[in-house]
Amino acid sequence: MKCNSLEEVRENIDRIDNEIIKLIAERGTYVVQASAFKKSEDGVKDPNRVEAVIKKVREKALEYGANADMVEALYREMISRFVSMEMDDFKRKH
Repeated sequence: MKCNSLEEVRENIDRIDNEIIKLIAERGTYVVQASAFKKSEDGVKDPNRVEAVIKKVREKALEYGANADMVEALYREMISRFVSMEMDDFKRKH
């Protein structure tokens, strides 16, 4: 979509940010649920799963025309934060 003003650009960025934040919140609810199915702290960390997710999001980034390195960096940070959140939940339950 071609914007005709900086205001229009910012409105679209704000709209997208709102959707991204809603999706991050939704993802977080599933991350916390996942801890109930895991048997150990190693299962929470699961580096093989992390790398599988990274591979998948890099492929999606390329498919959608996004910068794959930036997407990977964002996901690595997000996953790290979610793993910490999931670990806290796992420890409380076990």
